Amino acid sequence: MKIETEIKNRILNFAEQDPRVRAVLLNGSRANPKVKPDPLQDFDVVYIVDDLDSFTTDHSWTKVFGDILLLQRPDLMNLSGAKKQRVCFSYLMLFQDKNRIDLTLFPTEKVASDFVFDSLTVVWLDKDQQFTQLPPPSDVDYHIQKPTEKQFLDTCNEFWWVSTYVVKGLLRNEIPYAKEMLETVVRPMFMRVVAWKVGVEQNFSVAFGKSGKFLPLYVTEDFYTKILLTYSNFEREENWKALLAMAEIFQQTSSFVADALGFTVDSTEAQNAIAYLNEQHKECHTYGQ
Repeated sequence: MKIETEIKNRILNFAEQDPRVRAVLLNGSRANPKVKPDPLQDFDVVYIVDDLDSFTTDHSWTKVFGDILLLQRPDLMNLSGAKKQRVCFSYLMLFQDKNRIDLTLFPTEKVASDFVFDSLTVVWLDKDQQFTQLPPPSDVDYHIQKPTEKQFLDTCNEFWWVSTYVVKGLLRNEIPYAKEMLETVVRPMFMRVVAWKVGVEQNFSVAFGKSGKFLPLYVTEDFYTKILLTYSNFEREENWKALLAMAEIFQQTSSFVADALGFTVDSTEAQNAIAYLNEQHKECHTYGQ
């Protein structure tokens, strides 16, 4: 609590003393009344500012928050090569004391037209009374959303179809390819259906959390353990086990969700896919030698 108060004071002291900063908003987990505080939480902060460019022409002012260990300025980066249109500017700062502030500067003149309010918002400072009507913070913006039947069926099809790509990689003993397909395409579909299961059971009134971090709160210990067993190492057979376990859970969970929401599930697709996975697993020893 002492460190939290100290960092909050650093953030507010600068804002109070600098006339360009017109408001300070706290977002993220520290604004969530349902989340138990811990030392690893970031401080997700928004400064509403006049004259944004005056902050970004010289970045040294950020030292007021502490000694920086690592820094990222994502709005100056171009990892994809695509052109970016910038409204705000962010500093992601990890300090020597191991605390982290993710600070976004948002121009005052763009608040009315471009600012997207987050339901997890606490007003720390409001010099111009711009944010007096905000409701109490809640995680409603992050609640699991009920899918349409098409979203559900497309998710199932993507899971089963790309599972065959994982099989191809495993048969060839191309582990990097197999794991990339499993983790970047198949798993997101898997976790989406798991989230919908939680949504059904909780009346779509809870948040799943990034990467399903709140999942243990809403499922049995046995189900959670089964999901953890779908994370494998680099060994081929372990990746087969993970894929087959994921397929079994996905079939059961997607059927549950379909029944609960009145959707038509393509049971033939699932049965054919699982049969294919099992057959190819048996033949695996003839490949990649």
